[in-house]
Amino acid sequence: MFNLVHDPATLMMAFERVAGNKGAKTPGVDGLTVVNIEQEIGPYGFLEDLRRILRTGEFRPLPVRERKIPKPGGSGKVRKLGIPTVTDRVVQAALKLVLEPIFEADFKPVSYGFRPLRRAHDAIAEIHFYGTHGHRWVLDADIEACFDSIDHTALMDRVRARVKDKRVLLLVKAFLKAGVLTESAVRETSYTGTPQGGILSPLLANIALSALDEHLTGPWEPGREMSTGQRRMRRRRKGLPNWRIVRYADDFVVLVDSGRDDTEALREGITDALRPLGLRLSEAKTQVVHMSEGFDFLGFRIQWRRKRGSDKWYVYTYIADRPIRQLKDKIRALTNRKSQQDPRDVLRRLNQIMRGWANYFKHAVAKVTLRTLQRFVWHRVINWWIRLHRWRWKDVRRRLTDHNGRWQRPSAGGIELFDLQTVTVTRYRYRGNTIPTPWALPNHA
Repeated sequence: MFNLVHDPATLMMAFERVAGNKGAKTPGVDGLTVVNIEQEIGPYGFLEDLRRILRTGEFRPLPVRERKIPKPGGSGKVRKLGIPTVTDRVVQAALKLVLEPIFEADFKPVSYGFRPLRRAHDAIAEIHFYGTHGHRWVLDADIEACFDSIDHTALMDRVRARVKDKRVLLLVKAFLKAGVLTESAVRETSYTGTPQGGILSPLLANIALSALDEHLTGPWEPGREMSTGQRRMRRRRKGLPNWRIVRYADDFVVLVDSGRDDTEALREGITDALRPLGLRLSEAKTQVVHMSEGFDFLGFRIQWRRKRGSDKWYVYTYIADRPIRQLKDKIRALTNRKSQQDPRDVLRRLNQIMRGWANYFKHAVAKVTLRTLQRFVWHRVINWWIRLHRWRWKDVRRRLTDHNGRWQRPSAGGIELFDLQTVTVTRYRYRGNTIPTPWALPNHA
């Protein structure tokens, strides 16, 4: 297996993925970026040297460079990111190319974060499906400092169960123990966790958390007590609970079809399952709720409620309050009334932010929200331009209406403000267990 890691084709593919990543311009502790390597050494020479030190066992990963960024939501807390060197990124990418197909074969279909061909919308659709079919008590859980707390011994035991090549195992362990160079230039040794920011970190986190998936999906295995609809129905008649976990990285929910007491009992079992991994549930963020109360997951607000004008109840997916606040904060920051930025550059950045945001949330009940946000951004831009250009309202009307008096979208330098209302709101198709793996598709590389 180690031969595959340092194979020239694997290293070339890994380098291309690192070079095509947004973080290619960000240096690690050695100060080198992908551009530096391409200009000073050249990809061929760089990869030949890297292959040589991998084969001879001379390769040693350097500490990751710590970078603290504020957590979303305005809580004042920070998230620690670890930025590896370009060399370490390439080796991590090569390791991921080799290890991911092996572990994907064992991963359960209930996890969706950082896995190929799976996305957050599949997790939301899964919740929607089971909520519609009676699983309406929810354990909305969050693992406290998951990426920083994973026990290295427990993680390596799970990796070792599937990988027997000692050189690959040593390489994975070397990255776990590489340490961190803090913002104050102090080197710290890593005893637990896998630093966020590394290419290999999401895969390692999924390997560790697959223990939780196996714990909660065990009864769904063929021949077990929840393996068929008939068996689950029999359990319900006996007053026994059925449950389903839906996990996205370290955020997960457990949907239960019975009551609060059974959901609380599951919480205790999950706590016991996480303890050997060095993990625990966040007391502040973990709660038991009924779906009629609603809960937030992956930026969406999911709630079971009565359809307006009827007596029928359905599961609805809305946009949660936090992403709306975050979008408004970004718009306010770009359209400050005292700003002297080029309007063309501001409109381009606004369009990028709003397009990405709308494409993510277009599968929710979002039409009214998109209309409200479009009015908000229009007024922000216009009020900024009035101050910037010293316009009066009649100047706004003259410049932004056509000869028939219809309002036109604000534009500058050929860039037109994106209209959120033009985004088509559609329902996301539930794919269930039909999500393919990329290795079953042609040209998956």
